[in-house]
Amino acid sequence: DPEIGLDYGGAHVIEDLIKGEEVELVAEAYGTDCYPLKHVETLITLDKLNQAIMVNPRNCYQNYAVAVNSTDETLYTYMGTLLPNYGNVTYSSAGELSPLINDPHFQTIGFGTRVFLCGTEGYIVGEGTQHSTEVERKHGVPTTSAGTLMLKGDMKKMNPEFLRAATMPNYGPTLYVGVGIPIPILDEDIAASTGISDEEITCKIVDYGVPRRERPVVKETNYKELKSGKIEIEGVEVPTSPLSSLKKARIIAEELKKLIEKSEFLLTSPIYRLPSRGYTLRPLEIRKPSILVRELESKPVIVTRPDENIKDVARKLVENNINHIPVVDEKGVLQGIVTSWDIADAVAKGKTSLRDVMTRRVIIAREDEPVEVVARRIDKYDISGLPIVDSNNKVKGIITAEDISRLVGKKMGRGGESI
Repeated sequence: DPEIGLDYGGAHVIEDLIKGEEVELVAEAYGTDCYPLKHVETLITLDKLNQAIMVNPRNCYQNYAVAVNSTDETLYTYMGTLLPNYGNVTYSSAGELSPLINDPHFQTIGFGTRVFLCGTEGYIVGEGTQHSTEVERKHGVPTTSAGTLMLKGDMKKMNPEFLRAATMPNYGPTLYVGVGIPIPILDEDIAASTGISDEEITCKIVDYGVPRRERPVVKETNYKELKSGKIEIEGVEVPTSPLSSLKKARIIAEELKKLIEKSEFLLTSPIYRLPSRGYTLRPLEIRKPSILVRELESKPVIVTRPDENIKDVARKLVENNINHIPVVDEKGVLQGIVTSWDIADAVAKGKTSLRDVMTRRVIIAREDEPVEVVARRIDKYDISGLPIVDSNNKVKGIITAEDISRLVGKKMGRGGESI
């Protein structure tokens, strides 16, 4: 919950411990005969712990989506802050330096492979969660998220230079983990794979403005374009920025190289290779699907034009017992919105032109959005309703807080299904 505060989370606890700082520990339990205490408070450091083993269930994505936002509102995501109307592009990969890109079929990577993890030795303990192999490939490399790693390492030996806690604004804490994986050149195929360039690594720009699991692809690009700092979307030059550090990736690669050359880091053969085929990502089935905006029962929408007289608009509000009227052009395309409060304020101030009263920057709902997403938007912007538009921005209806309240009431009466 952003209202509670996001500046300090589990990632920060891990970083503080590795930096040698004390962390306050508060524990509560119900109490038993053999462990009667119900409340304990103490301070801990890594030195006071018998073991401190980091096990990361998902690391080192083999490629990933590039994020952009087509909506009129700023979005706060795990891919960083996405500005409205394709205002910026974010990505997270070292591209041609990324280990799973350099060994795309896991010929040298698997269970038991020794890796550089946060400044010390770590090990691959298997494929990571969401590991997937049955994906589109170009130049032998996945064009979207595919393989992942599960890693294990001793926190007591880690270096804070290669581990950092962070907070994604209005989203939550995250942990930056530095990983380096040695890839021995055993044959021509591996040599060819490790020679791949940023220009040959295709990735997809995905619209995070669409609140669905399957988000639309805006276009394909490559890491050469992304690392240039700008990319063209719909004829407009858009700035790009990485969430991961290419500078730190190069430092890790050089550090691992030096350790290997000094025989301080020995390579290990995997006990078994990571699965390179037969794995398909299966999203969790939702037994109670959300209701979409288009499925709501709604009355015919009442609209107005920008040049309509304020008194006539006030009459529409009263006669139809409504509090919101979308403002549209002659083709029905949304231009703005006015509320009963806007009209009352205009009358009190002697205004007669609707253009001077209407809100032009309108928060909208799409027909294919879940109602619960719209409810969050109403709460986020402290508004009481918003127009429903289609893909051409034509007004199809209006959804209000009252509509959602009635829907919630009906669902609670049926056993509390998802809205």
